[in-house]
Amino acid sequence: MRDVLSQILRWWEAGETFGLATVVNTFRSAPRPPGAAMAVLGDEVVGSVSGGCVEGAVFELAKEVTEHGRPVLKRYGVSDDDAFSVGLTCGGIIDVLVEPVSRETFPELGRIAASVRDREPVAVATVMSAPGRPGARRVVWPEGSSGSFGVPRLDAAVDDDTRGMLAQGLTGVRRYGPEGERRLDDLPVFVHSFAPPPRMLVFGAIDFAAAVARIGKFLGYHVVVCDARPVFATAKRFPEADEVIVKWPHDYLSAAHVDERTVICVLTHDPKFDVPLLEVALRTRAGYVGAMGSRRTHDDRLARLREAGLTEDELSRLRSPIGLDLGARTPEETAVSIAAELIRLRWGGSGLALTDTSGRIHADGHSAEGNGAVRR
Repeated sequence: MRDVLSQILRWWEAGETFGLATVVNTFRSAPRPPGAAMAVLGDEVVGSVSGGCVEGAVFELAKEVTEHGRPVLKRYGVSDDDAFSVGLTCGGIIDVLVEPVSRETFPELGRIAASVRDREPVAVATVMSAPGRPGARRVVWPEGSSGSFGVPRLDAAVDDDTRGMLAQGLTGVRRYGPEGERRLDDLPVFVHSFAPPPRMLVFGAIDFAAAVARIGKFLGYHVVVCDARPVFATAKRFPEADEVIVKWPHDYLSAAHVDERTVICVLTHDPKFDVPLLEVALRTRAGYVGAMGSRRTHDDRLARLREAGLTEDELSRLRSPIGLDLGARTPEETAVSIAAELIRLRWGGSGLALTDTSGRIHADGHSAEGNGAVRR
């Protein structure tokens, strides 16, 4: 919905009623991910749910839903009798929820748009089909929520799960019992997260930073590279970075937005840069603070930070030497070891070879049906 938000907000503010079609679940080689949306007002269309495959059928359904005012969940795919008649020949399957939207049916849309504009995380949880009330909606922020499914325990369960998904930027389907039981039951709720991408702040404009920036971008981070030396901190040297900042690292970090999803990688291994930088970093809300250097450098760094007044609790947050023990030597291998540590900390893996472990490969977490969980 992010792609069509500005247009549908204008329709909503003008008091129009329009159809909003959203991909809520995908299987196999679906052309668009969960959250892809198309809006229809009369003969005007914005957005896409399939890259062209089933747009015509969804367009007609959206007009019908606008007329009769009832949400409809429709599946398109090769298992459907009319799959080829509507043109979905890619071999995938998509579930599309089509809803009538107006000021009356979706009063929170203005607040959602404001949150997206202000980069405030927000998620929309919508009942997809019976046994719940199809189209019932709850809007969830990190603190606070609006709307109701009509069952307090279900509201509470969805709030908890939605905040967890929002913290990870996940969009997907969760299933509940009629009273909010978490047992993968029959009541499907689509959670659409609008979270700005987590930030990776890389300090030190060196070859290791270039490799870390590349893998950070691959993992979906908004990557910032910062160094005080203008001859090294250039966009040409760091083409994968979203931002390249020429500034003393600790000055930049002191004014930067940092939250629990932020990753800070200190790759300078130079005391005049990294000690004042880590003084700031270890007192932020960042979910990860790592610093590169040998064990001797690490011990010297800790001594300097203690002299600067950092507590043992603050120092315990420092991941140093940075990364997992993979035997990495090159900048690219080191970047992989840092990425591996980030993934392990996010999902709680052991870091061991899977051949040396037993039981489930994936721990219970914010999964969804098919390929329906995506990160935003």
